[in-house]
Amino acid sequence: MDHRSRLKKFEQALIERELDGFVVTHPANLRYLCGYTGSNGLLLCLTSQRIFFTDRRYTQQAHEEVQGAQVVVTKGPLIKDAARRIGSLKPGTVGFETDYMTVAFTEEMRKLVPGKIEWKGTSGLVMRQRMIKDNEELRAITDAVKVGAAAYKDALSAVGSGVRESEVAGRLEYAARQAGADGMSFETIVAAGKRSALPHGRASNQPMPSRGFVVIDSGVILRGYCSDMTRTVHLGRVSREKDRWYKAVLEAQLAAIAAVAPGKTASEVDQAARQALRKYGLARYFTHSTGHGVGLEIHEPPRLAKSQLERLEPGMVITIEPGIYLPGRGGIRIEDMVVVTDRGAQVLTPVTKELVQV
Repeated sequence: MDHRSRLKKFEQALIERELDGFVVTHPANLRYLCGYTGSNGLLLCLTSQRIFFTDRRYTQQAHEEVQGAQVVVTKGPLIKDAARRIGSLKPGTVGFETDYMTVAFTEEMRKLVPGKIEWKGTSGLVMRQRMIKDNEELRAITDAVKVGAAAYKDALSAVGSGVRESEVAGRLEYAARQAGADGMSFETIVAAGKRSALPHGRASNQPMPSRGFVVIDSGVILRGYCSDMTRTVHLGRVSREKDRWYKAVLEAQLAAIAAVAPGKTASEVDQAARQALRKYGLARYFTHSTGHGVGLEIHEPPRLAKSQLERLEPGMVITIEPGIYLPGRGGIRIEDMVVVTDRGAQVLTPVTKELVQV
């Protein structure tokens, strides 16, 4: 990953906002800007220097991973060493991440740094840059999607009446690790029968029934980047009514994908899915947003939901995942990862969306 170019671009954003410095502490933002993957770090971007602070536990790791910044290993709290460097500045304005820095942290920084420094909270400054993925990121995400899809296909062979949901989840996670995944993007969801009506029905020890939907939602992390996919299969022969439900969700998902294009708002994509479900009288059972961004974190902007006016841009990676959830009866969700391209959308998920009956 070209972290030096990312830092230069970020510094240009600071100049445009008339900031003389910036403090970054959020782990995903640190990894994005300078390559650091540890759990304790602080990046200080100043007018003429970039300094990365960490503690002695990460001495070797920081020197191996950090690009484009001087590494400083502290003996005490990182905030004190960072404050000394900021204090050496001429009067100026230093920004910080209001989304991630606690009130206690910012108050401590203000106390440690002379009053000549003005502190300015910002929201989403690094994340706005992260929303547009470069070619290396797209390759990593595509590879993560492929690993996640292969793990799902392996786990699908374990789905059956009497099999515990946790067994299927375990099979999937083992296959992902065997394929080289760093870990899972989130706790694997396997929800069968009536439990499929739970949008976030994490795998339980409950055995699967002889008939009903099974929602499998999983994702892997590969080279730091996440994948996310959901498929719904059916145990036993599907009824005419439930087959109609499935077709409605699939139509909604395809309509939302077709709505993806540069310049479209996130809410327009969300609305496309809801309009399709409305035709079937099922829109009231769609209780979450249509999708979200994915990258170094499993949930990133943009959020595809009502009233979200963020405009899509080429290079964004999003999920399209409409679903319906009927309490006591069952639920369905179909989810793909999609790249916004110059012309529309490229679906990354290489798994059939036809209803599988097992």
